[in-house]
Amino acid sequence: MKTKTYKSIELFIIFIVLPVSFIFPYPPVIKLSIGFIGFLYVIYILLKVENQKFKIAPNLNWKRFWRNTLFKFIIIAILTTIFVWITDKPMLFELLINKPLLWVLLLFIYSVFSVYPQELLYRTFFFNRYKNYFKSESLFLFVNAICFSLSHLFFKNSLVLLMTFIGGLLFALTFNKTKSTLLVSIEHAIYGSWLFTVGMGAMLGFPT
Repeated sequence: MKTKTYKSIELFIIFIVLPVSFIFPYPPVIKLSIGFIGFLYVIYILLKVENQKFKIAPNLNWKRFWRNTLFKFIIIAILTTIFVWITDKPMLFELLINKPLLWVLLLFIYSVFSVYPQELLYRTFFFNRYKNYFKSESLFLFVNAICFSLSHLFFKNSLVLLMTFIGGLLFALTFNKTKSTLLVSIEHAIYGSWLFTVGMGAMLGFPT
């Protein structure tokens, strides 16, 4: 499970074959089953093969993290607000204003059951398994962002693919600096939750 050939096949199947396969119309229960089995495999590899421990690192630079995240968030908030204002003004903050309880519920479900598993897979697992096989760090981060974007192919939306590629780069950079699944999950949750808040939830598969 640690050979380069094995890992190359693993990367191809998990991060390319499976995401591409999800765009085809086969029963959702099969897709969920494949996803669940795949996630169990990832947890097993992290714990038993890569010897990772799910714990909060004691030396995290929270001040720098919040400063950098706030800076990026402000830019994202301005750009997305302008975008929704221009393209679909009635949806601007519609969920927050008209369905606040649903808004809170969606943010909780998204942050706990979507964001954290994604970051375990695309940052913790991906970095531990494949980073040493890339001579160029920039290329590795680019590949990580591409794979993250591919995982959203089933939305069949080019804007979603672009946004998730940019998000993938931001999250890869954060994880590369901090080596913290917790911090990158918080950052991911903040940006994603904002998209639902500003009125872009529909394109990401969440009710509005």
